[in-house]
Amino acid sequence: MPVTRFVLSENDLPTTWYNVVPDLPKGLPPMLHPGTRQPITPADLAPLFPEALIEQEFSTERDIDIPGAVLDVYRQWRPSPLVRAHRLEQALQTPARIYFKYEGVSPAGSHKPNTAVPQAYYNMQEGVQKLTTETGAGQWGSSLSLACSYFGLDCEVYMVRVSYDQKPYRRALMETFGASVTASPSTLTEAGRTALAADPNSSGSLGLAISEAVEAALASGGTAKYALGSVLNLVLMHQTIIGQEALAQLELADDYPDVVIGAAGGGSNFAGLALPFWRRQNDGSGPAVRLIAVEPASCPSLTEGTYEYDFGDTAGMTPLTKMHTLGHDFVPPSIHAGGLRYHGMAPVVSALKDIDALEARAVPQRACFEAGVQFARAEGIVPAPESTHAVRVAIDEALECRESGESKAIVFSLSGHGHFDMQAYLDYFAGRLTD
Repeated sequence: MPVTRFVLSENDLPTTWYNVVPDLPKGLPPMLHPGTRQPITPADLAPLFPEALIEQEFSTERDIDIPGAVLDVYRQWRPSPLVRAHRLEQALQTPARIYFKYEGVSPAGSHKPNTAVPQAYYNMQEGVQKLTTETGAGQWGSSLSLACSYFGLDCEVYMVRVSYDQKPYRRALMETFGASVTASPSTLTEAGRTALAADPNSSGSLGLAISEAVEAALASGGTAKYALGSVLNLVLMHQTIIGQEALAQLELADDYPDVVIGAAGGGSNFAGLALPFWRRQNDGSGPAVRLIAVEPASCPSLTEGTYEYDFGDTAGMTPLTKMHTLGHDFVPPSIHAGGLRYHGMAPVVSALKDIDALEARAVPQRACFEAGVQFARAEGIVPAPESTHAVRVAIDEALECRESGESKAIVFSLSGHGHFDMQAYLDYFAGRLTD
């Protein structure tokens, strides 16, 4: 019988995160202070982040120990399974070997708790009482809400207005975990009021929601800190537990990928799977692998953005980072993949793109949902709209193998399930989705 699921025990859980920064051939351009435009110092970030996370952001160590309390929480769902997609292979009539790393088994239904848990833990350790954050589709917001409930913190979430309206069950999940959820732009912050004055019907953006969350943290008098679900080096580092597990699981499968694929909005999901493979390729301990970051055609920061310094938020309150960006005032269309509606790409992912270490593809919304439905009917899992981008390119790669007759190994990250996104699928079936 062919093996379908490659499962590690709790004892096989990685005990370190991989920090890619020391291995980048050109290094990583420093963040710049939004006021002085000089390189950021750890002290500049202290109003927003706890000391332990700041140390991780600036660390030059390749391997960072995972605290025992974080590992204890991870064990509730990690290691996550690596699944051989036999039925999808059969449906596509492809000789390709397709695997997906399934992150939808977490309590929040996505990969986001991999960083939400340590961020909440380190803030709790420093005596912080509340975390503020933004969320697009709601996967990050629900993950941080969950993590805050584990460690006794209040959680205040600014949810992009279009997703707030589209995804009421994501909002309900956050509130169930104890968070307060506000549609962004809101009247609670100066950034929100300014946006509403300019456009009372604004659908919002992740950049604007970040501005509101940062402003709320800074206005707290030191009782609250801010948490970010992607983009930062430390966030990508926390997510590398995905790729580290996948490497061990592929050893069980006696296989190794030719292609590694992940959806990319801010970059943490893609990086979490891809970076450990790049590490082996870079240090010579593993073969070359094609790494493909997939983004929405409506928000194509990697494929059409410029590689330059830009703010991480709309109001210009955050440090400037060198990244592939569409401009911090860019407001993406109201696509259902709300977690990918971000104007910039993580500096680490941008730096790898700059040295041609990865490929970038932009795919339209309807083609993604077509792939998501095909995957669901073959494998029985409804992908989150964000994950359908990776599914789309995995299927395309497998179809190319069918044409060429090559039996390549394709590994992609199924970053979460779409159980709270069924309105998006209803819209697709009704023909209401546009590209």
